Amino acid sequence: MYQPVASREVRYGDLDLWPTRLKTGFWAWLLHRITGLLMVFYLFLHIIVISSVLWGTGSFDAVMDVLKKPVFAAGEMLLVSAVIYHGLNGIRVILFDVGIGIKNQKALFWAAFALAVVGFFWALKVFWPLIFG
Repeated sequence: MYQPVASREVRYGDLDLWPTRLKTGFWAWLLHRITGLLMVFYLFLHIIVISSVLWGTGSFDAVMDVLKKPVFAAGEMLLVSAVIYHGLNGIRVILFDVGIGIKNQKALFWAAFALAVVGFFWALKVFWPLIFG
């Protein structure tokens, strides 16, 4: 019988939103939303940086000099990783929309996630000299 939370002892494992109780589909959805928001945030930053040319070439060059710092290279590496995951998961969702792979959703998520991890390590290899070099 159902008991309200207030009338029973609550342990962390009993909470419905405890991370270990969430399904694979939720994690796919959450990562897709987070990477999408990161890309929108980057888009706004990109527009601001590119529009700095309107204040003159000196201003644009100064902004570009700031962006050569290793912390921005690390951010670009994370952006590339986010784009890879978001793109692969987007393809997975499109396949579901046309009726392909619906019965293998979990396996397709893990395949897309594994490819995204490979993409992360590729990006790490490419950006390593810019971050630590």
